[in-house]
Amino acid sequence: MYIASPHDSHADFASACLDAGKPVLCEKPLTPTLAQTRRLVAQSTGQRVFLMEALWTRFLPLYAQVAHWLQAGAIGELRSIHSSFCFQVPYQAHSRLFDPRRAGGCLLDIGIYNLAVTRWALAAAWGHCPEPSSLQASGQLAPSGVDQHVQARLGFPGGVEASFTCAFDQASDNALRIGGTEGEIRVPRNFWEATAAELLQPGRPSQTAQAPWRVNGFEYEIEAAMQAIRGGLIECPRMPHAESLALSGWLDALRREVGVRYPFERAGA
Repeated sequence: MYIASPHDSHADFASACLDAGKPVLCEKPLTPTLAQTRRLVAQSTGQRVFLMEALWTRFLPLYAQVAHWLQAGAIGELRSIHSSFCFQVPYQAHSRLFDPRRAGGCLLDIGIYNLAVTRWALAAAWGHCPEPSSLQASGQLAPSGVDQHVQARLGFPGGVEASFTCAFDQASDNALRIGGTEGEIRVPRNFWEATAAELLQPGRPSQTAQAPWRVNGFEYEIEAAMQAIRGGLIECPRMPHAESLALSGWLDALRREVGVRYPFERAGA
């Protein structure tokens, strides 16, 4: 069964399915807060029922090639990760995008892709994703009090920097750039649904990778979830519970930096 629902209801619906013994593949964000994500993961673990956050970008065939370039040292030592995900949408107070009661705002709706691909790139290059040594964010709030524009900068060991912009009030190239000491990898447009990437190395011809979807791109995360469920697992090795917990924690921290708190949040919730 497929249910489309706003962010604030993800935890309740997923919890009800877990209670019924039904495996859950829940569209991002798994929940709006780290506290809710912890409770849902604990429920999945305690009841031994499959739970996975649906972040299709991590499963797209193109990123296997990007990972190969990173792991092969094609761009040398990793130095930077930059991305943008922006589009213009008219402000409507009761739209799910702007309603704080439904966990609106650009960070949870689209900025999660920027963070997810940042974490993915670090793990692909280093074998793991470390916690940031610094985390800063600024932005513009909509009249309803949720974030409509966020710029973030995260620092990592060795001086590696990641930055991104997500917004409901501007246009951008929506690209991903991963820079290294000996080159750059570019996903030139709409990195979250990408089918093409470029490898640029000084003094060498550029390389282009093409990886079109078989259907609409969502089939890959669905197949990964199906394989895990059939194998008797309660989490997907490619999008494990620990990844959702870490991602949720980073989102919470950035949201605090911008100054957004949802009405349903309580102390520790």
